[in-house]
Amino acid sequence: MTHIRFISTSTIQSAAASPNELTRRIELTPWDLQLLLVDHIQKGILFFKPTPSQEKELKGSSVIDHLKTSLSRTLDIFYPLAGRLVMVENDDDKTRSFFVDCNNLGAQFVHAMVDDLTVADILDPIYVPDIVNSFFLLNGVLNYEGISKPLLAVQVTELADGIFIGCTANHSVVDGSSFWHFFNTWSEISRGNNSPTSQSPPIFQRCFFDGIIDFPIHVPFHPNEISNEKSIPPPLKQKVFHFSKKKIAQLKAKANAEMGTNNISSLQAVLGVLWRSVVRNRRCSADQEVHYSVIVGMRQRIQPPLPEEYLGNAVLFGKVIATVDNLLEHGLGWVAWQVNKKIASQTAEEVKKFIEDWVKAPNIPTLSGIASNALLTGSSPRFNVYGNDFFWGRPIAVRSGVGNKFDGKLTVFPGVEEGSMDFEACLSPEILEAMADDAEFMEALAS
Repeated sequence: MTHIRFISTSTIQSAAASPNELTRRIELTPWDLQLLLVDHIQKGILFFKPTPSQEKELKGSSVIDHLKTSLSRTLDIFYPLAGRLVMVENDDDKTRSFFVDCNNLGAQFVHAMVDDLTVADILDPIYVPDIVNSFFLLNGVLNYEGISKPLLAVQVTELADGIFIGCTANHSVVDGSSFWHFFNTWSEISRGNNSPTSQSPPIFQRCFFDGIIDFPIHVPFHPNEISNEKSIPPPLKQKVFHFSKKKIAQLKAKANAEMGTNNISSLQAVLGVLWRSVVRNRRCSADQEVHYSVIVGMRQRIQPPLPEEYLGNAVLFGKVIATVDNLLEHGLGWVAWQVNKKIASQTAEEVKKFIEDWVKAPNIPTLSGIASNALLTGSSPRFNVYGNDFFWGRPIAVRSGVGNKFDGKLTVFPGVEEGSMDFEACLSPEILEAMADDAEFMEALAS
């Protein structure tokens, strides 16, 4: 029986944080605060083990010690991730406020081993093996618990012939863009570049909100009223669907041709294929209303644009609504066009309206509230996953943890082949099996 052994646990601090940085306070925005009651971001990458010649380049240091040292240097740059959340009680109106205290209490680092598990054992099965969930820390921990738990937790798990680097980051402090910015910087420092040239440093300022809202934001948040009882979801499995560069181009061309436009993107076309297949195989009634939630990055959509290096959340949730009969009777182009229109509607004006309205009536949903009756796609095929070479070569796969998973969560990553996409679909085994027999869907996957 496969068994994971935990070898050591360490606290990794920033080695060079100055007193000014250690006392720095970073406010949480409405984008951040709305995620207090959901799980952390959990993403990790799989590598083959370094060769003996590659290990010699470390000059006596072990791979684990090397990763710890380079992580500490990365926290010199991303020092908020070595801090903690602070919750302030506002006695005047019985609310709470939150901010990041850059106190350098440190990130958690765990070294683990699974002696009898190989890379092939992770990649070859039809479904993602459940043991992958054990490659991540802080499972089941909600973001508001960052007041006492690390904002960043790293587990490095050695396999028989591979290494998995799993990162868990507080989602009220970073979104996917910030998460991979951190990961990319760490890998570059690990390769020997202590002053990364391809990665600009993160930006912590909240000046975009000047004149729109005042900090700190008061929210009606009462930890003693949060239920510790977690509903038990139905048995779910995860399967990775790979869309080749060639097939994606064909799907995009087909969707645009059907609608007489050139505006439908590759991702929108693929989302249309997935949505239709899941709904078709769930065998819902024709008049049932179904939802597809897409997370839209807003850094370049607002005016003036937020820098890509902005550390924090900068997204809006767009919900596409259709009835089952409309979804299935129309072609791929119509479905992809509905997604396109919803994404296009997430404008700078919508951002300003969301922020102003949220401050007036804060809404902090649970995961079950976000996931209700919907498919949801998280992450992005644009993130730099396969450029994360820590000194011994490129990753061979990416996987996510159990955080924020529900029946209908579709996590998109770039594929190993440039221009391809991988979707990690979290669905019931029955739906995944039905999709494997869905001729239209499998045609979209064919090489």
